[in-house]
Amino acid sequence: MSSPITVVSVNISEKKGTIKIPVPEIELNELGVARDAHAGDWHRQVSLLADESVQRFTHAAGRKINYGEFAENITTRGLELVNTHPLDRLTIGEVELEITQIGKECHGTSCAIFKEVGNCVMPKEGIFARVIKNGIVKAGDEVIYSPRIYNVLIITLSDRASRGEYSDRSGPKIEQILSTFFETEGWKFSIDRKLIPDDAETLKILLEEARQKQIDIVITTGGTGIGPRDITPEVVKPYIDKEIPGIMELIRFKYGSLKPNALLSRAIAGVMQNTLIYTLPGSVKAVEEYLTEITPTLRHSIYMLHNLDAH
Repeated sequence: MSSPITVVSVNISEKKGTIKIPVPEIELNELGVARDAHAGDWHRQVSLLADESVQRFTHAAGRKINYGEFAENITTRGLELVNTHPLDRLTIGEVELEITQIGKECHGTSCAIFKEVGNCVMPKEGIFARVIKNGIVKAGDEVIYSPRIYNVLIITLSDRASRGEYSDRSGPKIEQILSTFFETEGWKFSIDRKLIPDDAETLKILLEEARQKQIDIVITTGGTGIGPRDITPEVVKPYIDKEIPGIMELIRFKYGSLKPNALLSRAIAGVMQNTLIYTLPGSVKAVEEYLTEITPTLRHSIYMLHNLDAH
């Protein structure tokens, strides 16, 4: 059984660039830590550092490091915070925090601990969060870590495959490529695949469900051509709040310059509330080509949708 994750210190400073002082408890509200210099309407409301990081630095520095000297609001023990990810959550009693950033730019000589020691662990191993639920945090409180699970829906549209005349190959290929992407990022994920005919009403039902469940990514494959049964873009477009034209324009230009038939694809991409939607052609080769261009944009797209500064 793993050891519990706990708060070992809570710390406040009234001026930026100075060390924080341990206090009996801190109050967290919609702006961060009450009476702390870093509180505000931004994504780095609360700073956290693991005691494991503090102890490693203590050994390297050759002197005892007090909690708060790295300007962290909350010092924890039992979890390597540097291994968490933006949009993961930490629950401390009634308080709920959403992680927004791992590490930060070092302030160098404007930082108190850097002036003394010539180094600082916060820029490399500290994390930042915003307050989702208000409350009080104090030393000894237990911390519950909840990694973000990204939910993906893959929809294959094919009359013949849905009748069992041949196997769906593009849907499994999308799942394979996305699984590799999530594993590389170190993100938790769940992928669901649906195989339906080229039927507008069935697709609408799945899109409505995805919107209600707040699915993170919806990818369709099939129905993007100009044939009489190719209806995917027409059905998907009314659900899109913001279109992302650049991705599909690039793909059509890149592959259409080599294979003119690729220019006939009417694939679109966009955002439905906080859901990313991509409509891909129905062939395995096209799926590979499209996702080669799409996956490098996914992390930044997800962070932008959740108002994280990923620059």
